[in-house]
Amino acid sequence: MLAALLSLLVVLLFIRLAVYAIRQFLVWLRGGKEIEWLVRGNYVDTEYAEGLREYIRQTERTEFVEQVEGEVEGKRPRLTHDQRKALRKAHIRARDEYLDRVEINWYQIAIIFLVGSFLGLIIEEVWMYITAGLTESRVGLVWGPYSPIYGFGASFLTIFCWMLRKRGASKLAVFLVAMLVGGVLEQVTGWGMETFLGVVSWDYTNVPLAITKFVAVPFLFFWGALGLIWSEYIMPELIFLIGMPTTVRQVTFVSLVALYLVADIGMTVACFSRMAARDAGIPPQTPFQEWVDTHYTDQFIAARFQNMAFNNK
Repeated sequence: MLAALLSLLVVLLFIRLAVYAIRQFLVWLRGGKEIEWLVRGNYVDTEYAEGLREYIRQTERTEFVEQVEGEVEGKRPRLTHDQRKALRKAHIRARDEYLDRVEINWYQIAIIFLVGSFLGLIIEEVWMYITAGLTESRVGLVWGPYSPIYGFGASFLTIFCWMLRKRGASKLAVFLVAMLVGGVLEQVTGWGMETFLGVVSWDYTNVPLAITKFVAVPFLFFWGALGLIWSEYIMPELIFLIGMPTTVRQVTFVSLVALYLVADIGMTVACFSRMAARDAGIPPQTPFQEWVDTHYTDQFIAARFQNMAFNNK
């Protein structure tokens, strides 16, 4: 029990650090400072606004002195506890006001897919190491540290939970829809991988209350709980942090990310397809297939996707 609690704390700490890193990156991508924006937008109560403006002025002066004269003596200015509370309240006010007006599109979904694929893989790796001592590679794509099942899960949960949020749905409705989304995603993905690519990434056959090879009741409840957490705490912050594209930097970056993800998924499918074809004795028919056979051999696939079972092996 103690080991399980400690492992959960480690995973939660990692999530917190990851969210902080993502927040800082998105602030840079927007090209602005969150505190300055909140104060300028009158989201902070009057009694704290001037103190926060002074904090911004002191920070800018300190940064200027450091750039021109080198390191300054003493500590950099810090926010008080009351100022931090005021900023948090202002952040929530600004977020809720923004979410009431915005509509999500490909821009937000592309970023959420990337973040979900990366963080989902890292959390799974950490969890498996703590609980089972496994250090095997659990990636789902040939390029980069990503597992697309988590990316698709995060994207679909976002789309459906956003629709429910706009309609003022109850928490029970969110829970049931998240269960359905997770079950359908696991069934379709697992069946498709096994049927068309000869690959099995998970198998619930021996799990209590298994419905199919790829769907089990305990994991449906997990998806439901995840949907509630996602809808209440994670999705609103992500959508607000990502925002809408307002600079060429943002559009360019996310467009390149989307193209990269499409290419990565396509290459992964091509690699598994050629592996199945090689086992069936089918020679390459195009220069591209010859290139895949040369650079993505069975040995490469087995070494990279260590947690997967291959039906043709």
